Amino acid sequence: MEILKGIGTFLQDQVLGMKWLNEVIGNMLSLFGLDVTSRIGGSVLFFLYDVTKITILLCFLIFLISYIQSYFPPERSKKIMARFHGVWANIIAALLGTVTPFCSCYSIPLFIGFTSAGLPLGVTFSFLISSPMVDLGSLVLLMSIFGWQVAVLYVILGLVIAVVGGTLIEKLHMEKYVEDFIKNASSVDIENTALTQKDRLIFAKDQVVSTFKKVFPYILVGVGIGAVIHNWIPESWIEMVLGSNNPFGVVLTTLLGIPMYADIFGTIPVAEALLFKGAQLGTVLSFMMAVTTLSLPSMIMLRKAVKPKLLAAFIVICTVGIILVGYLFNALQFLFI
Repeated sequence: MEILKGIGTFLQDQVLGMKWLNEVIGNMLSLFGLDVTSRIGGSVLFFLYDVTKITILLCFLIFLISYIQSYFPPERSKKIMARFHGVWANIIAALLGTVTPFCSCYSIPLFIGFTSAGLPLGVTFSFLISSPMVDLGSLVLLMSIFGWQVAVLYVILGLVIAVVGGTLIEKLHMEKYVEDFIKNASSVDIENTALTQKDRLIFAKDQVVSTFKKVFPYILVGVGIGAVIHNWIPESWIEMVLGSNNPFGVVLTTLLGIPMYADIFGTIPVAEALLFKGAQLGTVLSFMMAVTTLSLPSMIMLRKAVKPKLLAAFIVICTVGIILVGYLFNALQFLFI
């Protein structure tokens, strides 16, 4: 048992957490005369370490997930979802959402295509919720920061939100609130050519380059904000606003996260810094969920496809689900930290 625990700790700290990288960068900065224990030096260390670590994980994860995704083009995903009915269809749609790209703005065009193809509205919404919230990249990144217990529970609860949210929308019979141009669109079959292994590797490489260019600016902003929080904002401030003494911390961070726009790679450094400063676990995770699932740009895109009542129902269902998950994590925090 001790051997297995040691292996798990090594994987958590040195493989996923890359603590060795933090030491290497810290030693390099010290060689240049920068005191990494000072505020400025600590900020520089935090910034360089997190940017490098997240970039390495980002490129690896995009390549891996894109390779997997090459086996699930939109037409094939649509056929898979069409085979199931009831809550099982919502579960399959939510699971398929985990192998799609990392941002809700990528997922909405797929949602529109699935809806116009005639798939049940609740099923397509389960896909839309899970895709940005619980992709495979978030699982690995969360493991690197918070440990495997938090990461696995985060993904499970995110899938629950997706399944329950899609089921509720289905029960509300809100098909009439989908814009007419989508309901009247004809399904266009995508030619399903057999890809060779070389084709799949090229596709994965191209996705790495394309996604990295779009995501990297948000990584820089997110890590920069995290560095400021980590080294410049007093711990007492964070504890006062987002700590256990404020019962409305989860609600506050969820509502603050909704107007923002970032993906999982940009929000994790902020969450990491907030947690280090004394914010509760559920509070920072609810912030991450709100930013990645309900960002303002993605809601503007979604409004093009659905009418205000359906958009409002989607936002309310997701917001309530995220808040409940946040309070659940806060209640269970003593098990993880």
